[in-house]
Amino acid sequence: MKIIILGAGQVGSTLAASLASEANDITIIDTNTDFLRDLQEHLDLRVIAGHASHPEVLTQAGAEDADMIIAVTNSDEVNMIACQVAYTMFHTPTKIARVRAPEYLNQLKLFHQEALPIDVLISPEQLVTDAIRNLIGHPGALQVTDFADGRVKLVAVRAFYGGPLVGHELKTLTEHMPGIEVRVAAIFRRNRPIIPHGHTVIEPDDEVFFVAAEAHIRAVTSELRHREKKVRSIMIAGGGNIGTRLARSLERNYQVKLVERDPEHALSISESLQKTVVLQGDCADKDLMLEENIDSIDVFCAVTNDDQANILSAMLAKRLGANKVMSLINRASYVDLIQGGEIDIAISPQQVTIGSLLAHVRRGDVVKVHSLRRGAAEAIEAVAHGDKTTSKVVGRRIDEIALPADTTIGAIVRGEEVMMAHHDTVIEAEDHVILFLVDRSKISAVEKLFQVGLTFF
Repeated sequence: MKIIILGAGQVGSTLAASLASEANDITIIDTNTDFLRDLQEHLDLRVIAGHASHPEVLTQAGAEDADMIIAVTNSDEVNMIACQVAYTMFHTPTKIARVRAPEYLNQLKLFHQEALPIDVLISPEQLVTDAIRNLIGHPGALQVTDFADGRVKLVAVRAFYGGPLVGHELKTLTEHMPGIEVRVAAIFRRNRPIIPHGHTVIEPDDEVFFVAAEAHIRAVTSELRHREKKVRSIMIAGGGNIGTRLARSLERNYQVKLVERDPEHALSISESLQKTVVLQGDCADKDLMLEENIDSIDVFCAVTNDDQANILSAMLAKRLGANKVMSLINRASYVDLIQGGEIDIAISPQQVTIGSLLAHVRRGDVVKVHSLRRGAAEAIEAVAHGDKTTSKVVGRRIDEIALPADTTIGAIVRGEEVMMAHHDTVIEAEDHVILFLVDRSKISAVEKLFQVGLTFF
């Protein structure tokens, strides 16, 4: 696939690295020649220095025969205009734009072929907000991802001493929880993947990925660690787009406090929120944290625009007694360094955003993609089409499908029915199949499995 990426920042460069490794023809445009030089030295792609929305620059990048343009510069306006130019001048089939300002996103009538011809809108702030809200709603989870409109979730949990299943074989899970359907998709032990079987023994500190219906997640999580109390109180550090969105989405169901450093912005936020207590101050101010009873806070979320401020304030909150702390980290190299120590969960906006972009790049009918373990693994929701003569999956039992190594099928959604996958489960046409790929380099082989043969009409 020929893809032009506009913007070589964190999202653009991460996306380029992901797609360039999958035999795509990638060209990336940016005004920053240092960014471009670094990408060209490490990746197999073309780089163009110039303004992403200028017609001559897009022409130079080969927009005449591009399959897709992904506009992820730091400017909403540049992204939107670039899609307009691509539509008007080059008839580009698929146009994706990152748009961050709520003032645009709240006016969806802007985004259609007769106005701004953008096929897919990506809002990183909303995606990050949804990810954090999912984590808050599932205490004990490291990552929670949705499939089939939320009916199925893939959850990552770190196993602790004291969990009923820890030290036991996986096959005993059904004995512990009769009537609850769950499938363990993968285990990472000391950062090495293990494809689980019935005799696999869960060890402390294992990172366990399991698939289950929403109603069963809390019960399964409690098998792997001590049962955690439900979240009631939340403190948010940072009143930017993410912090304000997060407070607005949580304040109806939780006791929320938001700390914002800038006095005028704090006043503006307080007027736009209904129940959230907005505090003007520094989230790294120990006295302020103690005064606001940080030791009684269930979840502390640091979501400012400054990685260093997020890390330091989250570490301070943990030391002062906050039960769980989360930190937004833009630099991917920091994530592995800090998660699991004093900071319970590090959230990478790039990885959260990449998954939503990849769903539109994948071949075959792939409706959902989630990037896992900082991009090393992937979970996808693919739709099976055709019949036994035209499809490599339809009409076949799971143990008859030639899945790539280290790839598992976790669940199948058939209409309104959610089924955990077993070796003798037969896949039918139009089933939504949830797959876990320990090694995302195998994605091409998985895509081919779900492509319909030429004889299918």
